[in-house]
Amino acid sequence: MIRQTRTDRIFDIVNYIFMSFVLILVLYPLIYIVSASISDPKLVNTGKMWLYPMGITFEGFKKVFKDPDIWTGYINTIFYTVFGTLISLAITLPCAYALSNKKLPGRKILTALFMFTMFFGGGLIPLYLLVKNLHMLNTIWAVLLPSAASIWNIIITKTYFETTIPAGLEEAAEIDGCNTFMKFFKIILPLSAPIIAVMALFYGVGRWNSYFNEMIFLKDRSKFPLQIFLREILIINQMVSSSHTITAEELKSLAEQSRIADIIKYAIMIVSTLPIICVYPFLQKYFVKGIMIGSIKG
Repeated sequence: MIRQTRTDRIFDIVNYIFMSFVLILVLYPLIYIVSASISDPKLVNTGKMWLYPMGITFEGFKKVFKDPDIWTGYINTIFYTVFGTLISLAITLPCAYALSNKKLPGRKILTALFMFTMFFGGGLIPLYLLVKNLHMLNTIWAVLLPSAASIWNIIITKTYFETTIPAGLEEAAEIDGCNTFMKFFKIILPLSAPIIAVMALFYGVGRWNSYFNEMIFLKDRSKFPLQIFLREILIINQMVSSSHTITAEELKSLAEQSRIADIIKYAIMIVSTLPIICVYPFLQKYFVKGIMIGSIKG
């Protein structure tokens, strides 16, 4: 074994202290949310519950599982995430592969045009008018198509193809009679599991947390994702905290709504993040590998 010097031991001690501090910063909000989800909302709001559960109650989870709006939002969010991620991958991977092909005519010009859209855009109003003119308002396509591809993700995937897939492998495939489609589906994709997992995670998390486009383009509550219903709960709390000019009866009604919102707010946070937490461990190794390969070789 290599003998540690005094400087090495000091470094290890400082490193352990720093990492312990970071661990506390990360774990405390998670523990607090879990504890608050099963604690009496009065104790949570007054600050008496700050770490461990107090006045344990599962009323929040019961209301979450009984609320049809929340179940509707949950199902819609799963649908948007799964199909939106598949559509995004179906656009990102072929596009990135095409831009990584040095034989593509006008490759540099196309790449520059793609990157131009990262810095300059038309804004929200032109996007809304475009969706309206395409007759996609209040449809699932208004959620899935406008944000189907990210130029940043395309550039990352393009870099991965350029730095990871050997050019000689594609040349050998061409000699064996493979056309572009055969190369892409039989050679490139099987060798690109890390970057596919990374892109699926990026798009999946983005879809799962998305609510702004849905709030703009959707009017039918049966199509709302879970995040919009969670936003409504948070707005109820803000209305109560800022209510100074309403009647006593209205205040009492809002206070009751706030109490219910407090009960289910933290429960929804847990329920809404569970799928991402469950999926991430299976993609973690690909996530780390896919990110690091491009950075090391790039």
